[in-house]
Amino acid sequence: MSLKNNIKKIQIPSLRKTFLGLFFIFFAFTVSGQTSYIKKYRPLADSLSEHYGIPASVILGIAILESGSGTSRNSKLLNNHFGIVGKNNLQKTKGIKSRYKQFKHVRDSYVAFCKIQTRRNFYLKLKGNKDYNLWIDAMSKSNYSEVPDIWKSRVTAIIKQNKLSR
Repeated sequence: MSLKNNIKKIQIPSLRKTFLGLFFIFFAFTVSGQTSYIKKYRPLADSLSEHYGIPASVILGIAILESGSGTSRNSKLLNNHFGIVGKNNLQKTKGIKSRYKQFKHVRDSYVAFCKIQTRRNFYLKLKGNKDYNLWIDAMSKSNYSEVPDIWKSRVTAIIKQNKLSR
């Protein structure tokens, strides 16, 4: 057997191990970030769920996805955890153009999200229903996202992975 063949056999398992290692580190970091985000914002989501009749699992699942568990630029600079479009002062204060709305507090972003949902056609029919699948499906069909099928599967996965529907 040549030296070249031996090198190939050695490198491939090493690359796989490296890739798997990096994947597990990324996954652990993501899950850890989601866990701390949930602990921080679960009480707010529960309160808003009670008030607006939107499942807390839906509120949190979407916030986790849209804000990267509070790590996205919009969530940090604008306190916008839902990708809500509107006015901001980033151009004046930081020289950054953005089409996303700026909120004084994260709580304001959560409230705005819930209020937006109350104006949707499906809201009255689903208000108070705890089935997150129905909510996500209705939101997906109402063009909440530009890529509805991917968005729907990601939010559902976040809810299941973090057991948010309990």
